Amino acid sequence: MPAFVQPQTIAEAVEDFLHQKALSRNAKTAKAYRHGLDHFLKVLDLHEMPGTASPAGLGEMMLVLRFAEHLQALALSASTQKLYASAVSGFYKYLAARSLAQVNLQALEEIFRQHLKRPGKRLPQFPKDDIEKVLAYAEELVRTPTEDERDRLIHLRDRAFILTLADTGLRVHEACGLKRGDVDWNEARAILIGKGDKQAVIRFSKRVIGALRDYLGARGMLDGSSGKRLSNLPIFARHDDGGEKKVKGISTETGRNIVKDRVRQALGEEAVGSITPHSFRHYFVTTVLQATGGNIHLAQKLARHSNINVTERYAHLSDDELDRGYAEIFDETE
Repeated sequence: MPAFVQPQTIAEAVEDFLHQKALSRNAKTAKAYRHGLDHFLKVLDLHEMPGTASPAGLGEMMLVLRFAEHLQALALSASTQKLYASAVSGFYKYLAARSLAQVNLQALEEIFRQHLKRPGKRLPQFPKDDIEKVLAYAEELVRTPTEDERDRLIHLRDRAFILTLADTGLRVHEACGLKRGDVDWNEARAILIGKGDKQAVIRFSKRVIGALRDYLGARGMLDGSSGKRLSNLPIFARHDDGGEKKVKGISTETGRNIVKDRVRQALGEEAVGSITPHSFRHYFVTTVLQATGGNIHLAQKLARHSNINVTERYAHLSDDELDRGYAEIFDETE
């Protein structure tokens, strides 16, 4: 139907709307929109509003409510319900824009909000085995030959940075922002201001303390000639300044690039993107749960989750006992 022709029936309006959406969305989404509006047309037909009727009659919100009830009766997934509802919401916005019907869009959205399923929160997923391969690779960086002192410092820094992410649960911006004065080396901990401007105590493992000492020890001459107090210098510094004596902290973007580059080297190009700095935070929480037999409260405190429900989302990932029990029951004959 030409764009300048005003639809005269509901069916014509639906086709015009879908034609426009097909031009602006991918084929899969356009097809899903058609399925959603097919269901809507069935509901209209059941309530004596056939496709040949004028779209002006669609302003009655009771029809939208019946459509929401129809989706519930079909027992569709939350994501499919949401997609079909988006199709009908988009169609109603089209009707309003064309002045084809008087539409209360706020009431329409409220009906869908109250009557449709809410998508469940996705459980955190991450490639644990691959993360451990990256950690093993990072630890070997200290023994990897380098061409010059700058490359050696980068190897030591990246090793310490990746181990820090994995063993502390620090968010990437928190790790990048660490200063030498934040760390109590005798107690192997640091105090920092974390998410929500809350003060937090971060504990370091022996391997992290060792990696940090190796890195900062090798950087001693550079730090000493910077002209600044050691306590004010960053833990993780840039080493791309062309020989300048300034010691500059790495940015969050650099922190992400460190992980990306080392993942590429450890696992190959195809693995890039599958492990991010935040993946190490998932790894940290899961490791705590596995080592403590599922101590949710301890994991919450160490990960600094303000809501324990966030921590509980990780519990299924650490339940090795359930995995073993399942295998014993169902796979014992193999």
